[in-house]
Amino acid sequence: MSEPAPRRLGPRLRWLSIALRSLHMVGAVMIGAAIFAGHSVVAGASVALATGIALGAIEWWRQPGYWREAAGLAVAAKIGLLAAIVHAPALAAAVFWVVLVASSVISHAPRAFRHRRLLG
Repeated sequence: MSEPAPRRLGPRLRWLSIALRSLHMVGAVMIGAAIFAGHSVVAGASVALATGIALGAIEWWRQPGYWREAAGLAVAAKIGLLAAIVHAPALAAAVFWVVLVASSVISHAPRAFRHRRLLG
């Protein structure tokens, strides 16, 4: 049985998604700045985590099978890696670069790759 077509975002939800993506990038920059300045990453991680969860929730609403796809699994992995940055500061710089590059690759990969079902 095939998945139903994804729900479309209305204008308000579309603008909310754009705002959340922008704030998500702010969180990423805050994390990177904190790592390379030798400061705590908690503030940036909090912004990135909150906005990432909100963006993931929007995607899950749009397409309930999202968490079985490559993009959804990447979100789950990034949440785990974000926890590693907060709880293992010695690994923070390496994990930051892995997450940054992986995020860029998955978000710019062809749709067929991002939405390939890997589980279930």
